[in-house]
Amino acid sequence: MAVPDMQAPKFFSELPEADAFRVWLRFLRLDQRLRGLMGRCLREIGLSIPQFDVLSALSEGAGITQRDLAQQLFVTKGNVSGLIDRLVEAGLVERRRDAQDRRSHALFLTKEGKRVATAGFAAQKTFVEGTLGRLPQGDLAALHLLLGRWRDAAREAEEASQVAAAAGGTGPQG
Repeated sequence: MAVPDMQAPKFFSELPEADAFRVWLRFLRLDQRLRGLMGRCLREIGLSIPQFDVLSALSEGAGITQRDLAQQLFVTKGNVSGLIDRLVEAGLVERRRDAQDRRSHALFLTKEGKRVATAGFAAQKTFVEGTLGRLPQGDLAALHLLLGRWRDAAREAEEASQVAAAAGGTGPQG
């Protein structure tokens, strides 16, 4: 069943009042539901979401280090280490010594890793088309705009927190 199209200007003027905390909670619940559904799709091809995240990142940036991968995925190097070990054991990822720094390894997808990553991208595309893709174009445009604004606000809060921390404060409230 398609969701009715809500043209952006009319849609925004007819919205009920909502506070930021309720929106945040709805977003968290949606995130949890979407991760669960996407996780099931990926399990059908033998992957977890974190494993697919690694394969996806290596598809875009072959030869990156484990440290760079951890930064890109916003996790610790230790978190990535176990994931990489399992993906190496499964024959999906290989480590190669970095020519410039022998203590470091560059990460690459194997032929099988590329095949599984491609299957993961296809599963992700099908999932997105079956969920978010059901929304009318006007709603997608409005959502894109709002998420961009929220991202910008989060960046500003992060920068303010970093400035406060550098000045000896504790963050936006400090």
